[in-house]
Amino acid sequence: MEKVFFSFAIIILMVGFAGCSEDSNSGAPTNSGDMPYEVTLDPADFISSDYTGNEFMPLVPGTTMIYEGEDEDGLLVRVETFTTSETKLILGITCLVVKDKAYEAGVLIEDTDDWYAQEINGNIWYMGEYSELIDDGEVVSTAGSWEAGVDGALPGLIMLAEPYAGIWYRQEYYENEAEDAAQILSLNKTETIGLGTYENCLQTNEWSLQEPSIIEHKFYTPGIGLIRTIAVEGEAGFENLIEVISQ
Repeated sequence: MEKVFFSFAIIILMVGFAGCSEDSNSGAPTNSGDMPYEVTLDPADFISSDYTGNEFMPLVPGTTMIYEGEDEDGLLVRVETFTTSETKLILGITCLVVKDKAYEAGVLIEDTDDWYAQEINGNIWYMGEYSELIDDGEVVSTAGSWEAGVDGALPGLIMLAEPYAGIWYRQEYYENEAEDAAQILSLNKTETIGLGTYENCLQTNEWSLQEPSIIEHKFYTPGIGLIRTIAVEGEAGFENLIEVISQ
């Protein structure tokens, strides 16, 4: 049994497999979600402005990243991610608000506020979200919404400052509601999308501990962030970055 603590100086995380190489192409996640999870964060270890310290997830207020692709039914999907200049205080830590809008066949189906915090050393923490599922213009559910420190919910890591292949980590934790996890597969992938070819991409394996049979891969490029998401098991579909708009 293991307790996991995080601090500015030391990060102790669950590792996907022993003796992993620097570039792993492991498929399905091999880790159990049964081990206890505990997080201790010190607000003094976090910044309150300029959230650009992580090369794989630079958060620049005024930036909109637009993704398009298809879902498993072949319908057009579009996701618009807008980094605001708004902040929200969670557990004494100043978090940046990022707004996501998801469309299916041109119709808004989900509207979400995500809350991110950055440590001085560059680690990006996911501190919660408020998500509205929309049907025919009406909010029908807020399932999956959570906030660190409320009702037992805990922060999760969304992007490491110094990632390495093989490590896995919880991205969020709200028992039976939000339990996403990720494993880093590679730090040197080359991905080609409509905007061009990107080298030295970070590739992750991502899944929910509630639905471990559904797996997707994400690709992040230095200086930009997420450029591609593709379902690899349990579902089909993909989203590619098509445009970056800076104000």
